[in-house]
Amino acid sequence: MIAATTVPKLAKKARLRFDRHEGQHMLLYPERGLLLSQSAAAIAERCDGTRSVSEIAHQLAATTQGATEEQIERDVIAFLEDLAARGLLEST
Repeated sequence: MIAATTVPKLAKKARLRFDRHEGQHMLLYPERGLLLSQSAAAIAERCDGTRSVSEIAHQLAATTQGATEEQIERDVIAFLEDLAARGLLEST
């Protein structure tokens, strides 16, 4: 379970890349790729093992209009739980 205090980090097998053909970020992992929305890419970029989920949500809330920090934190947790289920996340 991902909590607000969790410090997420992308798994070593996962690489975040920008696909210039698609014009979107992709999370690449062995024999697969996951096309990310702009908001998902913004979360993935911050999963470097130095920020907690609540810190990531706070940073995104500062640049996002129309959503509260609590809503953003729930979205961050949902995305990270999806990554964790795919084995693409390490947490400390």
